[in-house]
Amino acid sequence: MTLNESNPIWIYDTTLRDGSQREGLSLSLEDKLRIARELDQLGIPFIEGGWPGANPKDVQFFWQLKEEPLSQAEVVAFCSTRRPNITAAADPMLQPILAAGTRWVTIFGKSWDLQVTEALNTTLDENLAMIQDTIEYLRSQGRRVIYDAEHWFDGYKHNPEYALKTLLTALDAGAEWLVFCDTNGGTLPHEVGEIVCNVVEAIRCRGGAVPTLMGNHGSSSSKEIAPIQLGIHTHNDSDTAVANALFGVMEGVRMVQGTINGYGERCGNANLCSLIPNLQLKLGYRCIQDEQLAQLTQASRLISEVVNLAPDDHAPFVGRSAFAHKGGIHVSAVERNPLTYEHIEPETVGNQRRIVISDQSGLSNVLAKARSFGHELNKQDPACRQILGRLKELESEGYQFEAAEASFDLLMREALGYRKSRFELKGFQVHCDMLQGTTVNYRNAVATIKVAVNGEDILEAAEGNGPVSALDAALRKALKNFYPEIAQFYLTDYKVRILDGGAGTSAKTRVLIESSNGQQRWTTVGVSSNILEASYQAVVEGIEYGLLLQSSESLTPEIVR
Repeated sequence: MTLNESNPIWIYDTTLRDGSQREGLSLSLEDKLRIARELDQLGIPFIEGGWPGANPKDVQFFWQLKEEPLSQAEVVAFCSTRRPNITAAADPMLQPILAAGTRWVTIFGKSWDLQVTEALNTTLDENLAMIQDTIEYLRSQGRRVIYDAEHWFDGYKHNPEYALKTLLTALDAGAEWLVFCDTNGGTLPHEVGEIVCNVVEAIRCRGGAVPTLMGNHGSSSSKEIAPIQLGIHTHNDSDTAVANALFGVMEGVRMVQGTINGYGERCGNANLCSLIPNLQLKLGYRCIQDEQLAQLTQASRLISEVVNLAPDDHAPFVGRSAFAHKGGIHVSAVERNPLTYEHIEPETVGNQRRIVISDQSGLSNVLAKARSFGHELNKQDPACRQILGRLKELESEGYQFEAAEASFDLLMREALGYRKSRFELKGFQVHCDMLQGTTVNYRNAVATIKVAVNGEDILEAAEGNGPVSALDAALRKALKNFYPEIAQFYLTDYKVRILDGGAGTSAKTRVLIESSNGQQRWTTVGVSSNILEASYQAVVEGIEYGLLLQSSESLTPEIVR
């Protein structure tokens, strides 16, 4: 669909405030600043920085950005309406909001009469006075106000007349944006569409009360704002936050609030990494520039690293598996025309197509994967059938190559006859002393290993904080004089899975080991009924592949992340 520059959607990011309320997520001041600058580069026009005065970190955040402003985004301070039975000017809670020095302030107030009487423990009339007084006071201090109507949809369903009265009170007081909040996340898309439609009509029928803003909502933007300035803020407790936001937009909403990767309290907020491409690529609205949209995957993954949460590989648009193809028929079709199994071009959101290898693979998968590693094969090549046969045989034994592509590249090289033998295992032993007491822990794990390198037998021993660590250390010790570059390699992840739990202690174990040289990462796999043997297989292939990366041999970087 052709994008219409006169039809913008204003993205409002609340990762730094609402997103940080996710259980297990904690942001330092440096984290918040780094995320804010990443969002700024992404072209997000509104970035909610937090609640000034709620904690020293948020105060410092706003001070820091006054010293070193963002390039285009408006940083927004967040706060509630004043307390009951006190004037806004006398409420000390609002003074840090003004001290933050932002042009825009987001104020939330109660829309649901139940929340007014039960949570605020005040009257419905006083709640209206709180909304009016707070917004008028902030406007008198030169601030522009976004009004978040908290619990809007629940309030409207319970008492539509009062809910609408709170909204119109905020509008009359000078709020420039009115935002519908599905605070409990229980509203469904058809309800959102119907309620927003009803409210838009009610405001229009009121006539002349909605201000038209022509101007600059971001320091480098000059888009025209829609006459009715409505926004939506949805939570994901019913797994419909993105759909709810889209339904709101289709009924006239022009500000969409959400968080990167959907972070937020309970089940999270509307995921901007899904909303932005859906709005821009599917519905034809303009959220950010095309070149900024192409940075979306990178921004998603960078922010997941900053907040110290593993990226969701299966996230729409930005996940590592979002454009991964595993079934042989799918791969064959995608090779001819990506539209057969891809709803957009992955590059538009900064992602890439991946061909996944597994026991469901056909020749198309093998050929596509071989090309990604720089191995030129065709269907008539006997090695192609050999690789496919060996793949299916090993996966039936419990190997998993879709998550261990370094091991699969080594398998292909072996079938093609150019896997270089760098050392040969002659044997190993591992001894672990145990602590006695109420708990049992490894102590002084010692591994002895014998390998042959260039016809020379090497016997070495090493200690570690566990058997796998000791094995890894002993192998490195044995090889370091021949391959000094292995000093740069280290293990970054170690995953163990029991494949047939019913077999008890004799069950097969699959081990995935991720290794790194400080710049690249690669994953290898081992399978055995002996966890140490499975671990050793993965460790050995990890070192072998690291040496391959360091060599001048042809290597494609798809598997190194």
